[in-house]
Amino acid sequence: MQIEIITYLFDMKQSIDSIFEFLGEKRDFNHYLSNKLLRRGIERELEIIGEAAKRILNIDKTIAIENARKIVDFRNWISHGYDKIDDTIVWGIVNRQLPKLKKQVEKLLKENTQ
Repeated sequence: MQIEIITYLFDMKQSIDSIFEFLGEKRDFNHYLSNKLLRRGIERELEIIGEAAKRILNIDKTIAIENARKIVDFRNWISHGYDKIDDTIVWGIVNRQLPKLKKQVEKLLKENTQ
């Protein structure tokens, strides 16, 4: 695997870890809604994840990241449709999709950095 892809995977992992750190153990949707700084921080980390996925796909479209194209599309939606962000959708992605993505990214990193 090319070093650039490993770098982008590491960026994705760091952003995922940051989101989970921001949320802490207590994941409360109402707290998320009421905390603009938290929402914006998570949105920014999701943008980074999407940009890294885009750069990976530009190098290797066969990379084993499920829904990589959707991740890029979501990044574009956050970046360009900031006024249409649905907090419920973001919350669902963070809680349902991000744990799966974290496992995939960690597996790819482990396989390619030993």
